[in-house]
Amino acid sequence: MTAQQIKVAIADDHKIFRDGIKMALRDRDYLKILWEAEDGKDLMHKLKLKVPDVLLMDIRMPEIDGVNAIGILRKEYEEIKIIVLTMYDDQEMITKMMEMGANAYLTKTTDPEEIYQAILTCMNDDFYFNDLVNKAVLLKLQHKKTVRQFYPNPIKFSEKEIKILKCIAEDKTTEEISKEVFLSPRTIETIRQQMKQKVGAKTIAGLVMYAMRNKLLE
Repeated sequence: MTAQQIKVAIADDHKIFRDGIKMALRDRDYLKILWEAEDGKDLMHKLKLKVPDVLLMDIRMPEIDGVNAIGILRKEYEEIKIIVLTMYDDQEMITKMMEMGANAYLTKTTDPEEIYQAILTCMNDDFYFNDLVNKAVLLKLQHKKTVRQFYPNPIKFSEKEIKILKCIAEDKTTEEISKEVFLSPRTIETIRQQMKQKVGAKTIAGLVMYAMRNKLLE
């Protein structure tokens, strides 16, 4: 858990919901509510004044919606951790927002404690993966049939590593991967750790998300 104060901003067009989130997070350790925005245009204006560490953002907002907003944010404010907080649990939208650069995806029925933990986890580990995101990502990857080389990303992977990455994306166990690529389970674990280190991922979920964002699996 970080010991530094985390500056949090909220972008949602429903004042009652914003007030509820502020109340739920008000007394949490390490958090400070920096500001709130009532729509996408207001969000962009306030970002120019004060940049938060974490942004809790809805998808459906007037002026500039969350989909367009995240595209702008990832170009101009790469350091912000973006947690999508919305009423939509559509799997296509979940994978789209995660691929575009969201660090977490939560629904508005999420318990305040989980929202708090998601904020801390995103700050410490970049991503927060819940069952909703894991299921959406896995289902999308299971429909992909081929793997291509990393391009234009400069990180290089061997054919064996790419094969193992594909198996990981298909949710295969270490034993299953071992049989498929003709390596021992211990070697598979070693290669898995090496790939995580290459891309700077702390978890397998982070490695899979890296693969998605760099279009390794199609």
